[in-house]
Amino acid sequence: MSKDLSATPEIPKEDGRPKWDNKFQYILSCIGFAVGLGNVWRFPYLCQIHGGGAFLIPYFIALFFEGIPLLHLELALGQCLRKGSIGAWNTVSPYLGGVGVGSWVVSILVSLYYNTVLTWVMWYLINSFQEPLPWSVCPLNANRTGFNKECYESTAVNYFWYRKTLNITPDIAESGTLQWWLILCLATCWAIVYLCTIRGIETTGKAIYVTAIFPYLVLTIFLIQGLTLPGATDGLAYLFTPNLNTLKNPRVWLDAATQIFFSLSLAFGGLIAFSSYNLPKNDCEKDAVTVAIVNSMTSLYASIPVFSVLGFKATTAYWDCLDRNIMSIINEFDLPEESIMRQNYTSWISFLNSSHPEKIAGLKLKSCDLQEFLDQSVSGTGLAFIVFTQAIILMPGSQAWAILFFIMLFSLGLSSMFGNIEGVFTPLLELQIVSKSTPKELLSGIICLISFLIALCFTLGSGSYWIDIFDRYAGSVPLLVIAFFEVIGVVYVYKIKRFSKDVKWMTGRKLNLYWQITWRFISPLLLLIVFMAFVALQMLRPPSYTAWNPKYEGFPMKEEKVYPPWVQAICVLLAALPCTCVPLVALFHLIKQKRRSKDTSLVSAEVFSCQGANSNFPHPKE
Repeated sequence: MSKDLSATPEIPKEDGRPKWDNKFQYILSCIGFAVGLGNVWRFPYLCQIHGGGAFLIPYFIALFFEGIPLLHLELALGQCLRKGSIGAWNTVSPYLGGVGVGSWVVSILVSLYYNTVLTWVMWYLINSFQEPLPWSVCPLNANRTGFNKECYESTAVNYFWYRKTLNITPDIAESGTLQWWLILCLATCWAIVYLCTIRGIETTGKAIYVTAIFPYLVLTIFLIQGLTLPGATDGLAYLFTPNLNTLKNPRVWLDAATQIFFSLSLAFGGLIAFSSYNLPKNDCEKDAVTVAIVNSMTSLYASIPVFSVLGFKATTAYWDCLDRNIMSIINEFDLPEESIMRQNYTSWISFLNSSHPEKIAGLKLKSCDLQEFLDQSVSGTGLAFIVFTQAIILMPGSQAWAILFFIMLFSLGLSSMFGNIEGVFTPLLELQIVSKSTPKELLSGIICLISFLIALCFTLGSGSYWIDIFDRYAGSVPLLVIAFFEVIGVVYVYKIKRFSKDVKWMTGRKLNLYWQITWRFISPLLLLIVFMAFVALQMLRPPSYTAWNPKYEGFPMKEEKVYPPWVQAICVLLAALPCTCVPLVALFHLIKQKRRSKDTSLVSAEVFSCQGANSNFPHPKE
């Protein structure tokens, strides 16, 4: 590293910046941020629809060539610069300041809707203390002469989710009214986030011991219980039996790459913020590998109890189907009870089909196939609030399992929220617009209050439609663009040789060929391919959504609708807003530089040096 630096950026002294209490707290925070709701409700779904165990092949390839390298780059950058995302990229080059601003904008947008998902979880958790569970039975109609029509035509679980929780409108253009129960839960969730982030890592570092560790305890309890349920082995066999033919489908590889990317929470700025509170002399390479592997192993570990329970649900539904058919046959042919059992049902059907085909045809028996019930794949909120809640009803002691399940989801989401808020909080502390004398408690309170007020729109009847839009557009394409510029910025603007020396100074060892090749070529190329494929798939068909409409002729199937033009414009805006920060900030600095001088190089003469910036820390002997 050159030692003739004319200037170095100001870095807080060793005792002037908050630090993690210990290494374990830092690793837990990174794991808590990375391991979120997607590990429980998206990864198992992708395994299910993409060939079971075969999906693990592209998944681990993406982890090796995309996930781990990008995670190491962010942790090393934050630790080296000891600044949040905006300050870090401004230090590397003012022209790359837009990368940090883009991350900051994404963190804000994602925090708004992510905490609303926690609001739903809290509502279900509160209702889990009722006996019987409120989503287990349909309510009576207004005349109390029968069941509610909407509930009767669908299911009690669907009715509780769409009507009692969301009170959803049949169209995104119909806003509906604010739901007071969701407003109260939303306020409570933001209050909890505020209390946990009131002083940045000084408070989140304490809360993370509970929010990051507790989900593993609950998953283990569910694992033990799940494996004892009938049909659990069918669910696990369905999940992990490899179908290698699916690897010929490009969509499988795209889903594997995007799942790794989003699961590790890359490009949000939260990981840069977390690592900035480390001392410079820390093995960030080992940290990156540890966090990435724990995150992926958690996805696999979570899949086992999830599909044990889903296998149990499918088996129960299959048995119910057989029992209804058996009862119809016994009544029609006046057979003695228990003459037809589940075990001999197939032989009886074959016999009766050959001897009394007209009678059997007249019964209109349902087709009972276990495989069809296992094929009913669903992810996201559909898995958590519909399929899994339906399965919990069937489990002995359903109330206790519901409470455990929703506490686990809340803990998973809360620890991810810490990273999102840190991605917003840390850059604000370091920007000139916020006075250093401003108390952290006040700044954190203002962030949470403003976020709560904006997020009120998600408690409207159409709120869930807008959360889908935010998730699909604000939390996807921008992250790919930002990550691409992160790699390009470090490798080709700051220069890989200089960064390699910085990492060697921090870790005490030279970067091996794996990091050099992935950072220079493989990771940026993969990001570019994933981005282009992602955009191409979005453009194949007009943006659409599925609406819950009791008046739809195909009800209880959801009605597919195309977004109106004004909503499509908002979708484009959400995807473009963080991305445009990169060129706009670069253009601003270019114009500013041109006014001052003719020098327009991306890295100024006052090149940043990790060793120079952290000169108050002990250096290794040369």
